[in-house]
Amino acid sequence: MADGPRVAVQPAPFDVAAELAALTAGRHDIGAIGSFVGTVRDSVGGRRLAAMTLEHYPAMTERALAGIVAEATQRWPLLGVTVIHRVGRLQPGEGIVLVLAASAHRAAALAATGFLIDWLKTRAPFWKQEHFDDGTSAWVAARSEDEAAAAAWGEAPPPPA
Repeated sequence: MADGPRVAVQPAPFDVAAELAALTAGRHDIGAIGSFVGTVRDSVGGRRLAAMTLEHYPAMTERALAGIVAEATQRWPLLGVTVIHRVGRLQPGEGIVLVLAASAHRAAALAATGFLIDWLKTRAPFWKQEHFDDGTSAWVAARSEDEAAAAAWGEAPPPPA
């Protein structure tokens, strides 16, 4: 990757078009970009959601995201990666996470995008609390289907000794 991956954890909204433009600026070797944008839903389990709060430990989270991106770049011939994850209080309809994976060909771009979001969902240290319209709130528990999706990619090899 020419300039290395862009990994950010931030409270501010992201601009998908601006991030795509930054990823591809001056690049003519990119043939495909896989993308995923996660947003806050307005209901969970039939209950109206007023907001979601995402908490994290900055250094721990940034290391985890960098490790996930490094694993993707080892598995696929990527020419660029952008991962932006938001924290703080988010309203329904707002973006939570942006994943862009660029490669010469679509198969690598799409596979890497799927891998990145599956591993972000299960291996990135974020704590999510849902706030409902009735004034109650609940912490979001890990979902078995997310764990199964991440496990399908296999584990990362251990670091060299």
